[in-house]
Amino acid sequence: MADAKLFTRGKAQELRDELRGANDKRDKGFLRRKTALKKIVANMTMGNDMSPLFPDIVQCMQIQVLDIKKMVYLYLVNYGRLRPEEVNGAIGGFLSDCADRNPLIRGLAIRTMSSIPLPPVVQALIDPLRHALQDQDPYVRKTAAIAVAKLYASEPGRRVIEREGFVGMLRDLLADHNPTVVANCVAALVEISDRGDDIVLKLNGNVAGKLVAALGECSEWGQIYILDSLLSFVPKTTLEAEQLAERISVRLQHANSAVVLTTIKVILYLMNYMEDDVLMRVLERKMGPPLVTLLSSGPEVQYVGLRNILLIIQRRPAILQNEVKVFFCKYNDPIYVKLAKLEIMYRLTREENVSEVLAELKEYASEVDVDFVRKAVRSIGRLAIKINAASDQCITTLLNLMQTKISYVVQEAIVVIKDIFRRYPNQYESIIATLCENLDVLDEPEAKAAMIWIVGQYADRIENSDELLEDFAFTFKEEPAEVQLALLTAVVKLFIRRPTAAQELLPKVLKLATEEAENPDLRDRGFMYWRLLTSNPTAAREIVLSEKPVISTETDRMDKGMLDQLLLQTGTLGSIYHKNPNTFIRTAKARYMPDSPALNASSRRHLITPAGFASSVSTRPAVSAPSVPSRPTISTPAATSANQQPLSPLTPVAEDLEGHSASDINDPYGQLGDLEFVNGGGAGYQTDIPRPRGAEEDLLF
Repeated sequence: MADAKLFTRGKAQELRDELRGANDKRDKGFLRRKTALKKIVANMTMGNDMSPLFPDIVQCMQIQVLDIKKMVYLYLVNYGRLRPEEVNGAIGGFLSDCADRNPLIRGLAIRTMSSIPLPPVVQALIDPLRHALQDQDPYVRKTAAIAVAKLYASEPGRRVIEREGFVGMLRDLLADHNPTVVANCVAALVEISDRGDDIVLKLNGNVAGKLVAALGECSEWGQIYILDSLLSFVPKTTLEAEQLAERISVRLQHANSAVVLTTIKVILYLMNYMEDDVLMRVLERKMGPPLVTLLSSGPEVQYVGLRNILLIIQRRPAILQNEVKVFFCKYNDPIYVKLAKLEIMYRLTREENVSEVLAELKEYASEVDVDFVRKAVRSIGRLAIKINAASDQCITTLLNLMQTKISYVVQEAIVVIKDIFRRYPNQYESIIATLCENLDVLDEPEAKAAMIWIVGQYADRIENSDELLEDFAFTFKEEPAEVQLALLTAVVKLFIRRPTAAQELLPKVLKLATEEAENPDLRDRGFMYWRLLTSNPTAAREIVLSEKPVISTETDRMDKGMLDQLLLQTGTLGSIYHKNPNTFIRTAKARYMPDSPALNASSRRHLITPAGFASSVSTRPAVSAPSVPSRPTISTPAATSANQQPLSPLTPVAEDLEGHSASDINDPYGQLGDLEFVNGGGAGYQTDIPRPRGAEEDLLF
């Protein structure tokens, strides 16, 4: 019967009758029995409940045919936990198979029993498992090693493993002459170490050397297990780290990408314990070509490789510093691969190769994928901030892209140009007129907020800045909080720089922000600005127009200590998410760089321990907080120190109450129009006289 015909839904009673009817002595080779069991397994796979057949399946354990044994054990693993009261009837068959002459059946029985973590099965498995760990056949030994780890994952099994000393037997198996057994034993010990709170895998130099010697004869997955376990070896001297790195570096030429990534992970780990710069440069050159080779794989493997490369080049940029062209996007790359490549291109760009990278990014800006185009335009702006010498080229490229009049291109360009203005103050303000020509295409909050910031920041350079901000204020209520906050600050800046131009606009915006806005941050900022302007205009000018810190690309860089910690997760989900696994997997443990006398100064400076940063980590000078003018205190004849009440945000200052009517006092915004700004009056505000184009101090000439 063809296997496809077996996958037809049947009732449990019908299959029971067929299984019992196959007991005919004339059924040579148990062909009918095999067919019936195949149908049962097929129905089990399709989700049919076959648990009522448990007693009939247990009777089939007596048949010493390997194919039947496999199907019977598959059934028992699937339904053993659901029928704990009936599993006891199968224990005798298990024990009999554990003593079978066929090593395949012995190993199969050990594997099946360890997959049913019920107390009676676990108790019955103790002696067979102990014998299996010392079996003459390597298949049985390697199966028993994995069985120990599987048992440790359950509560009854964990108590048995700790009580019977099976972890010690696994440790002894590390000296086994069969590399497959060694690899499975290492995998089991790593799994137990990850799950257990009081069991930690630690390797000494001799054991680590023996494990490396077994690498050549192991399968691909065996090599991965052994290489991963080398992270438990802490070099005591730089020589130990250098020798071990040299021995495993031959694995960089392996065809399997997982082996390559795991090897790179171990070498990067060992480099933290090296002092020889020449050897470290040699190892970095060796790691470059294997990483580039990952990009010739399928898109899924490429993405895993790219996410790991992004971490690696932040910690060791010399590995791929001359390979930026390798990461240029292909037309048929999936979008997630393209975005990952863009980030790596940005990281690898230097003054020497910035021209070709900018040309490539400009080509990307004409692609059809909107997200990709946005990322490309933003990368151009980030390069302007990162590389001083390339800022002119980047600005020119952005202006050329804005001439396309494509909405999302123009808006992304405005967003990054705002950051460029902050990075290079008073240098590129001549392009403001070009930016203002594109106000009609702005429909995204981030772009609107960026443009409003530019108008407010350079309100004295833009003749119609008050009109532009008034246009934005027309839809104040409908705008998101990001735009509202930017508009409020921009109007205050306009008021300080050109007071008469904003005398009507400022009260209107303040009223909208404090009385009609639902966002508490917006209301608080509105009250703060109003109180500041009415009580201490000089302080308002110093605070609102204070010099902003120049932005840089330092915020894009991950802390080296965190990078070292994440690089211990190379090739895992943690390296793809760029997060420690314990933050998104409940049972996972965080890995930390172990301290050692061989740990070099650079790594020690950024060392992160389970308790946080090491005491010697903090080397940055303390930055004092900026001084803020103290809030003026107000005393009146009617208020003494005993009964003085705190001022509310809507209480006008006492010294301005004289000569005002009750309606003036109740209007918190009325006094804004009474401040004198003529000829530089009003506590230092400048007069509202736009500077003529061409003046020396005008940056638009």
